[in-house]
Amino acid sequence: MTTSSPILIAGGGLVGASLAIALDAAGIPAVLVEAAAPRVGEQPSYDERNLALARATVNGLKAIGVWDFAADRATPIVHIRTSRAGDFGSVRMDAADEGVDALGWTLPARELGEALLRRLDRCRLLTRMAPARVDAIAAADGGWTVTVTGSDGIAREVFTPLLVGADGTGSGVRRQLGIPVREHDYGQSLFVCTMTPERDPQGRAYERFTDAGPVAVLPLAERRVGVVLTVDAAQADTVATMDDAAFAAFAQARFGWRLGRLSRPGKRSPYLIRRVAADSVVGDRAVLVGNAAQTVHPIGAQGFNLGLRDALTLAELVTGATDPGDAALLREYARRRAPDREGTMAMSHALVRLACMEQPLLAPLRSLAMLTLDRVPPLRHALSRRGMGFRAHAPLAVRETTP
Repeated sequence: MTTSSPILIAGGGLVGASLAIALDAAGIPAVLVEAAAPRVGEQPSYDERNLALARATVNGLKAIGVWDFAADRATPIVHIRTSRAGDFGSVRMDAADEGVDALGWTLPARELGEALLRRLDRCRLLTRMAPARVDAIAAADGGWTVTVTGSDGIAREVFTPLLVGADGTGSGVRRQLGIPVREHDYGQSLFVCTMTPERDPQGRAYERFTDAGPVAVLPLAERRVGVVLTVDAAQADTVATMDDAAFAAFAQARFGWRLGRLSRPGKRSPYLIRRVAADSVVGDRAVLVGNAAQTVHPIGAQGFNLGLRDALTLAELVTGATDPGDAALLREYARRRAPDREGTMAMSHALVRLACMEQPLLAPLRSLAMLTLDRVPPLRHALSRRGMGFRAHAPLAVRETTP
């Protein structure tokens, strides 16, 4: 027996769950196929990473009713300082200068995951299939017939006029649609953990570029910080086997002493870093969102912020549409997302190439650029607004009026 749904979302991670919630809030029925059981400990994207959520992202989470379940565990970011080891100058962004209470917030991914799950439990029009997987898709008149297999081994067919791939970097939906990708291996691995600094960060976040890659330090509750440390892939195994004292010394050498001594590193989780960009974010009655559409370098913490804007733009466009998979609607989705998507991917890639790689001849130019951005208020303001996630053609849910 074949059932039907206006929209089927493959992938119940952070972006897929957000899309499902946004659709339900708009009164649109959907099916969400989740590979993992609907519990925080079972969902691989609800992990130990500490997410830097842009202000626009938090606006979006408020609009779909998720932030109420996460706000008390989030830490405001009121100041961001960006610098480069060996160069002079830095770029400083301050919430007070922008007339807002925070530029963004830091939140562990598992805490955001728990908030999403709690909000999903309140959805009225959403059908959740979990744990389950999309095994096959077949073109049908006016849509797709999707074969979904549950943990019981039983295959079920769902017809949908719009199939959404929210199933991550290795997207099976993207592969079955035949959409090619462009990949770039940065030859780097990322380590994330929490640490305790000697001095309270007081809402300050830091991004430090080095020859070996960027280091980010994010404020957390209880005077802890989230450390995001990039290392050369050849060094990853060595770093992974360091004891706490050795890792603390390693992180200290890379980040410096802005917060005094760093100690008590928590559980360390490594991630490979690669850039994966789909040649197209839409297909025939199909859309890719989040990491299925683009996986960017973690520099600047743009991954989930970008993916949520994907999800909320799609939800906005299909609201009130008689046919959510209409070709003109999907072309409009691609048009709206193109500047944000391409600009963010280009920026993150350029920062890695220009700010992190050892290029001594560029050092004076990098320093001059940082001094200019920091000392010229209109440029700093524009950079701050971009850092807060405000983009052209942004979905209505993330917008606000700021100075």
